[in-house]
Amino acid sequence: MNRKKRNTEPRFSGGLEKISGAAAAWTGRSTAFLRALLTVVVWIATGSLFAYSDSWQLVINTGTTIITFLMVFLIQRSQNKDSLAVHLKLNEIVAVLQGASNRLVDVESLSENELNVLHQHFHELARMADREQDVGKSHSIEEAEARHKRKAGE
Repeated sequence: MNRKKRNTEPRFSGGLEKISGAAAAWTGRSTAFLRALLTVVVWIATGSLFAYSDSWQLVINTGTTIITFLMVFLIQRSQNKDSLAVHLKLNEIVAVLQGASNRLVDVESLSENELNVLHQHFHELARMADREQDVGKSHSIEEAEARHKRKAGE
């Protein structure tokens, strides 16, 4: 039986992705910064016209709060997409590299404790390689340990 995979993304997700991508591209440009700077300069310049009132201050406070709130989500979305792309590229490299440990494919899905254990293994590998004075001699922890035991037995 051929089942269709259910799309869990909302229908409007594609449109939101285009809008947020365009917004991220625009806000990352120098012209966006210059426009924001110009807005602040104009706001400061108009202060004397409005007697530096509470309403005058409220305009900039409200505007910057709303923009900051929206930018947090925009930055997070962009970061998530970039991070996923980097993980996929690294997974591809690890998957095809002769001698690379496959335990690193999809390593980002491990828990923090599992990552710490893996970090300790690679720290041990680096320590063993440092003793051998050649970092490129081993490809995995298991290989390094076996080589070390062989050398110790000789």
